[in-house]
Amino acid sequence: MISSAAMILVGLTGGIATGKSTVAGMFKRCGAVIIDADALARDVVQPGKPAWREIVKAFGKTVLNPDRTVNRPALGGKVFGHPAKLRQLERIIHPRVAREQIRLTKQAARKDPNAVVIYDVPLLFEAGIDERVDTTIVVTADRETQIARLKTRNGLSRAEALRRIKSQMPLTEKRRRADFTLDGTLPLPQLKKQVRSLDQLLRTSA
Repeated sequence: MISSAAMILVGLTGGIATGKSTVAGMFKRCGAVIIDADALARDVVQPGKPAWREIVKAFGKTVLNPDRTVNRPALGGKVFGHPAKLRQLERIIHPRVAREQIRLTKQAARKDPNAVVIYDVPLLFEAGIDERVDTTIVVTADRETQIARLKTRNGLSRAEALRRIKSQMPLTEKRRRADFTLDGTLPLPQLKKQVRSLDQLLRTSA
């Protein structure tokens, strides 16, 4: 747990295409500080940085774009379905992302000792990050909604969408482990109302 006496650090997660990013945006409009794990992961692998050098050494230059940035689909193709290679990649990226998250959390606490900090992280439970936050929120959606969103948003076939969904921890397990859940299929006005209520609850419990 990395928080001050009054600040609260919240782990926000969900399944793919459940509406997690939408919920994060709503919390931001409520005044919460958002730390995006995916954005941190992209930042730590910028060309020339230590993680970038380790990735090139481990997986070769074929995972780079012409501008030397990491080609995420190419890198994903190297590790998807290969647990040992995936763990190797995680060992390169995860500790650096964690250090940056801790730095940004402390920075937020210095600016506002009563801040609500939302750490938006896909692998909250899988990576054990839930053990170092104060509370957890899971954004859920039914499978058909996830599939429809992935087909529209990512241009995936139904089979590809299902493969992405099944590669993640089941939402039933995430719901079981969460302190709070939000239904990402609700109409936006209703979802905003629930987020505002939860934001107020978090602030009064901090």
